Amino acid sequence: MSNSHPGPGLRGRRTECAALDLLLAEARAGQSRVLVLRGEAGVGKTALLEYVHEQASGFRVARASGVESEMELPFAGLHQLCTPMLSSLAGLPGPQRDALGTVFGLSTGEAPDRLLVGLAVLGLMSEAAEQRPLVCLVDDAQWLDQASAQALAFVARRLLAYYQKDALSVSAGNH
Repeated sequence: MSNSHPGPGLRGRRTECAALDLLLAEARAGQSRVLVLRGEAGVGKTALLEYVHEQASGFRVARASGVESEMELPFAGLHQLCTPMLSSLAGLPGPQRDALGTVFGLSTGEAPDRLLVGLAVLGLMSEAAEQRPLVCLVDDAQWLDQASAQALAFVARRLLAYYQKDALSVSAGNH
C-alpha cells in the first residue's frame, strides 16, 4: 500500500504521488498503464520514479537509465531493462527469440527486423507480467539509444491491446 505522504525528497509532490499511487492501483487491478514524466533537469523526475519503485510492493520492477555515452550503442537501454527477464526468452516464438538473442549478443546472425525486436520485448514483458505485475521504470529516457527508444515506444503503444495482466511503465526524461 502507498504511504499517506510522499518521502522526504518529495516535498510539495502530493498531487504527483497521488497520481502515481492511482496508476499502481489500476495496474494491480489488471489495467495496463504508461506514464511519461517530463520536465527540466533537477525538477524531481528521478525522485518520482524512486517513489514508484518504493510503492510497487508485489510488483516485479525492471529498471533502465539512459546513458549519454551509450546513445550510439543500439539496444543498450533495452538490454539493461530486459536482462532480468531473459529467463523467459525460450518461451518466445522462434523469430522473436532469435531477434532478441541477436541484438543482445546471445547469438549471431544478421541484424533483425526492428518489428521482431519490439514484438519480442512485448512478449517478454507479457510473460513477466503473467508471473506477477510488472513495473518498468526508465530514467533519463532522453539518453536512450534510438533503437531502444523505438522498441519501448512500440511496446508502450501496444500495452492496452496486448497485456491481459498487470503492467505499468513509467519513463522520465528531459524534454
